Amino acid sequence: MTAPPLGDLLRELTPQVLGTLVRRYGRFEGCEDAVQEAVLAATVQWPVEGRPDNPRGWLVTVAARRLIDEMRSEHARREREAATAAEVVPEDVPDHDDTLVLLFLCCHPSLTAASQTALTLRAVGGLTTAEIARAFLVPEGTMAVRISRAKARIKAAGSTFALPDGAEREERLQVVLHVLYLIFNEGYTASSGNALHRPDLAREAIRLTRTVHAQLPEDGEVAGLLALMLLTDARRRTRTTPAGDLVPLDEQDRTRWDRELIAEGMGLVKAALAGPALGPYQLQAAIAATHADAAKAEETDWAQVHALYLILERVAPNPMVTLNRAIALAETEGPAAGLALLATLDGDERMAGHHRLRSVRAHLLEKNGDTAGAYEQYRLAAKATASLAEQRYLESRARRVGRP
Repeated sequence: MTAPPLGDLLRELTPQVLGTLVRRYGRFEGCEDAVQEAVLAATVQWPVEGRPDNPRGWLVTVAARRLIDEMRSEHARREREAATAAEVVPEDVPDHDDTLVLLFLCCHPSLTAASQTALTLRAVGGLTTAEIARAFLVPEGTMAVRISRAKARIKAAGSTFALPDGAEREERLQVVLHVLYLIFNEGYTASSGNALHRPDLAREAIRLTRTVHAQLPEDGEVAGLLALMLLTDARRRTRTTPAGDLVPLDEQDRTRWDRELIAEGMGLVKAALAGPALGPYQLQAAIAATHADAAKAEETDWAQVHALYLILERVAPNPMVTLNRAIALAETEGPAAGLALLATLDGDERMAGHHRLRSVRAHLLEKNGDTAGAYEQYRLAAKATASLAEQRYLESRARRVGRP
């Protein structure tokens, strides 16, 4: 079997090594820094000296030694030094993956969504602070402060390195899934910048969700989220032209969709929907599966898509769900019906000035024959988005309908 690329291997091992250290020593912040140093050492030494027979054990040993050195430095006098100086780092590393526990810790409810996302990418995803900063287009110093404050807040909250029980566990799992969902969405459709995609973030979200699914294979929402990611990512290479311009769903070359990802996603959807309850990720995955099942855009079962959005609206009310239902409703009952549903969102503060509301309204106005209204909404939508790829697309649609 071919060995995985060094970067992929280190990214896979990082949360396992960090989980081992945190379980053994506590001190999340110190352990995280020590693991990052060990990973850096591996990137320098392994290409020259060769990979060790037990890469995970090597990283645990190096990181533990770095941590112990730091603990000695901090507590060079009395009890802590005596305890750590006598400690011997075991060569045999327990074959136990604490990635799920680590995800729960990084998604602590005391943190903001932005901090949960950044800390997850750093501690569990193995990305450097600089990589995370580039992904979210903020200065490295800003991201470093955000991550440092997140770790300090977790410490102040007195969190323990263990999975919570009962209702708290389910509640925390939903936070974990939401963070992974946010990471994937940012990778699939970047909120700002020149490129439409950030494939590294999308791949990382899928990898982490696979990890959660492997540890919670019976959880329908975990399976649903993974299915949603796979079915959505299967379309990625057809979403832009070679020049980087956006291609809408109904104009994509479906023969180029990734059939392997679709097959895997379809299998997960089938399993996820067999459970006793339906959650928002399962329903979104079912919608994605309906699109994936259509060989041509005109073969899409829009009645089924609309029905699923109706259920999703009841399960997880959200203006974006209503907006997407308006698109499906327009396909089944005509653009005027879709526009009427969109009008119900005009008073929602969460959608005030949102480019998606304007762009969908423009699309439906165009279908309804109101080219003047469509032109105005396309232009407003283009001004409201920070994504240059979306901006170019919306401006091209405005040019297509023509200035009134």
